Amino acid sequence: MARIFKPTRLLIAGILLFAAVAFLYLVPSDEYIFLPDRARPVAPFVTLKGERPDPDHDDGGIYYVAVEVKKASLLEKLFHGLHEGSTLVPGSAVRAPGQSEQQHRRSELHQMAQSQEIAAAVALRALGRRVIVRSDGTLIAAVAPDGPSAGKLHPRDLVVRVDGRLTPFPANLKRQIVKHRPGQPVRLTVRRGDRLQKLTVRTIADPHDPKRAIIGVFTDCSLQGSSEIKLPVPIRIDLGQVGGPSAGLAFGLDIVEEMGHDIDHGYKIVATGELCVDGTVVPVGGLKQKTIGAKRAGADLFLVPAGENTAEARRYAGGMRVVPVNSFRQALHVLATLRKKT
Repeated sequence: MARIFKPTRLLIAGILLFAAVAFLYLVPSDEYIFLPDRARPVAPFVTLKGERPDPDHDDGGIYYVAVEVKKASLLEKLFHGLHEGSTLVPGSAVRAPGQSEQQHRRSELHQMAQSQEIAAAVALRALGRRVIVRSDGTLIAAVAPDGPSAGKLHPRDLVVRVDGRLTPFPANLKRQIVKHRPGQPVRLTVRRGDRLQKLTVRTIADPHDPKRAIIGVFTDCSLQGSSEIKLPVPIRIDLGQVGGPSAGLAFGLDIVEEMGHDIDHGYKIVATGELCVDGTVVPVGGLKQKTIGAKRAGADLFLVPAGENTAEARRYAGGMRVVPVNSFRQALHVLATLRKKT
């Protein structure tokens, strides 16, 4: 009798195992998972007045690369090697405290819209076109809890002046601070809500460069309510539901290409990096997944923000060439040195 019912017991065990796996896969955990996504050309999503087709009809182009971000299931949390190139990330690293999933999604789409506007301004300025940009200060994104600005500056503060000099963009703020020696004080004029405040913060040495002064804050390249950009030509970029600011560099480079300048020289150029209005390229997240996505697309060259982003990309690049850039003009210079692909 035991031999007769053994197949039935195996079938029941198989059904129970399948149900358990299905349950673990369908129930979300408290963490997120980052997955690679193949790099895609920017050109099909860009519309601008005066756009010129590529006269050479080459196979090159400017590509952006995104990261698929979703709630990890219990199964993915327990066995995070299920997907090639995946990374588990705590919820606190994805969403701000108290921020709902819907609020986070709206914020990501808003950042994408702003990155497109900033990219258009930076690209047209690089081409010598007149772009009107107005900004009243540099936005503070975060404050190091163990730094000299802790308790004095807060996220969403707008630094209007440093030592009496205007700081409309992050580069201006940085430039004024590094004029000091570590340990010297800096005088800040800060807009907090509707009020202007004057603060003094003593600088400290940058852990990575002891001769460089910092005040322990992280700045935000996004456009504030007091910022305004007026473009000389209408430019529209529509990536649908793709969110976040990290495609800014790719957008800007593609706009230059669309305006009739062959900057890819027949190569497949993948770029990632958030653009500030002054043309600075700042670090972004998900470089492991973006590097894998660039490789899957057969990229000839991967432009990434200098620093930790470059180190991360090179860990996963294999034979793909990774080039660090600090600014939009530097990215243009790198591409200008490429020989025409034959």
